[in-house]
Amino acid sequence: MHVFELFSMIGTIAFAMSGALVAMEEEYDILGILVLGLVTAFGGGVIRNVLIGVPVTTLWSQGLLIKLAIVAVIVAFLLPVNWIRHWKRAEALLDAVGLSAFAIQGALYAANMHHPLSAVVVAAVLTGIGGGIIRDLLAGRKPLVLRDEIYAVWAMLAGVAIGLHWIQTTLEVIVLFAAVVVFRMLSVFYKWKLPRRSLQPSALQPVIRDERHKESA
Repeated sequence: MHVFELFSMIGTIAFAMSGALVAMEEEYDILGILVLGLVTAFGGGVIRNVLIGVPVTTLWSQGLLIKLAIVAVIVAFLLPVNWIRHWKRAEALLDAVGLSAFAIQGALYAANMHHPLSAVVVAAVLTGIGGGIIRDLLAGRKPLVLRDEIYAVWAMLAGVAIGLHWIQTTLEVIVLFAAVVVFRMLSVFYKWKLPRRSLQPSALQPVIRDERHKESA
């Protein structure tokens, strides 16, 4: 099996189950669970295809991946509740696997089309995070990539490594996949975050006190 197909399958299964679990958390019915699972699995790839010039209709030629996604959603739906609760503890790992697999798949896709480095990185990021963003928006949540620990950066770095041709062999691709998963999980465990600035009243309060102190002085 070609490494591209392998990562497509891994990412599809991981994100389909992730979408299904989020849908069940929000108490969607079976149709909503199926839709959210499929959108999570294929949303990033569709966005990537639009931006790098691949016809969106190529989605319908991916019969095996669609079947895998449907099976993954059904399996998630039929799992006993206790298993699901136990599985939810590993939700971050499932998401990390999908992020890594799809980021690498998207980067390889763009690189095989001989696109420049910028396009390879964009393809990696959008394929890796696009489905998750759509999933969170449809579930009424703030997108994970915009609020949680370092997330999209790992997809970007995978795209850079592939776009600069640092990754050549199948073994190197597998090592890159493992590295992205490990660093994503480390960012979750140690709560690594990108710099942020809040405009909430609690964050502005020290600034207001400083200004008042200067005025009184």
